[in-house]
Amino acid sequence: MKALKKYVAECLGTFVLVFFACGAAVVTKCSTDNYAGYLLTALAFGLVIVGMAYSIGNVSGCHINPAVSLAMLITKKLSLKDFIGYVLAQFIGAIAGAALLMLFVGKDSGLGTNGLFEGNVWLSLLIEVVLTFVFVYVILGVTSKKENGAVAGLVIGLTLTLVHILGIYFTGTSVNPARSFGPALFAGGEALKNVWVFILAPLVGGALAAVVFKVLNKE
Repeated sequence: MKALKKYVAECLGTFVLVFFACGAAVVTKCSTDNYAGYLLTALAFGLVIVGMAYSIGNVSGCHINPAVSLAMLITKKLSLKDFIGYVLAQFIGAIAGAALLMLFVGKDSGLGTNGLFEGNVWLSLLIEVVLTFVFVYVILGVTSKKENGAVAGLVIGLTLTLVHILGIYFTGTSVNPARSFGPALFAGGEALKNVWVFILAPLVGGALAAVVFKVLNKE
């Protein structure tokens, strides 16, 4: 029952992330031509993390991101069984969030999907690896000490905002395989064709962050 509660919490958190944050990207018409919408979208992603961290964090740790769960698995803060359960729950939540969003804005809105930077797969992979590395490394650092518990959610949320402020220009910012897959599944077309980039790159970035963190913090 305890494990099920964790998975439900992860599903709920990822649902909220996709519906509200990707929804914000759609309704504010996030683009580099509209910096108000650009910044509001970045804030939406960060604020969702803050809200979820302080609401479901005590249940599941509020990963709501397979890249984060992978890093926790590598640093031995998550079992293999829970890793599988978390990732499945995250993808289910993302799909549900995207499905509900589509009911309001339609698939032609793009649903906040990611896109390749100038059509270049390698540059898109690189920027997503870098963005995810920074995001996940901060998570590992701030959650490594119990005394940071009161501010961890805020720090993580602000960091996600930061990586979006830079990353939206390049790829729309994924750093989260589930967040990218849900909207792409319903949007179809190029978004679904290229979604593998936004699944692979965050996982690589998260794994690298975990390895570097272990090395630098080895006693």
